[in-house]
Amino acid sequence: MAVQMYCFFLLCGLECCMLAIMAYDRYNAICHPLLYQTIMNRKVCVQLLAGTWIISVINSLIHTLLTFSLPFCDNVINHFFCDIPPLLKLACKVNLMNEIALFAIAGFIIMGSCVFIVISYTQIIATILGIHSTSGRRKAFSTCSSHLTAVTIYYGSGAFMYLRPKPNQSLDQDRQIALMYTVIAPLLNPFIYTLRNRDFKVAFIKIIQHMFSQKF
Repeated sequence: MAVQMYCFFLLCGLECCMLAIMAYDRYNAICHPLLYQTIMNRKVCVQLLAGTWIISVINSLIHTLLTFSLPFCDNVINHFFCDIPPLLKLACKVNLMNEIALFAIAGFIIMGSCVFIVISYTQIIATILGIHSTSGRRKAFSTCSSHLTAVTIYYGSGAFMYLRPKPNQSLDQDRQIALMYTVIAPLLNPFIYTLRNRDFKVAFIKIIQHMFSQKF
């Protein structure tokens, strides 16, 4: 159970940080196109990747240690994986430190990266609106559309799951929300990020047309 929770929070932290880095990458590509290669050089990319792993490892380690230091009154979890809210429901006594960690650390990872993304896209939108060419604005917006879709699905469900007041938490509702960022979002990501690919769109349309031609 502890290993599962550790791996889950490690991957969630990596996803949050990577989405923030992707927003930073798009900010430099649109707002500083001539300096993009200089800003996003190999050294910077390695540093961003290393920082992402360090933050995620520390975050998952703290949550796992704090959660499994609690005394549990039951060993049957009302969830389909080991997450903090359902595990806290099984605890005989929940320390204030666990609740603070859940809000503070999860808030730092989720909301911190989300605020960074919002700031990046504020600058991006301001730059795009300054482009006089309609085709240029459309192309710039299409560059960000897939990333924004992934951000909305992932951060929306994650923030609703971990940043709600404790009395408002329902395990049945938690399972439905958890499906969004553990199952549905990863399944949709390949489609979200490849729909901008012209070859993929042509192949996808051909498959749909072939299915309809066989059906009718």
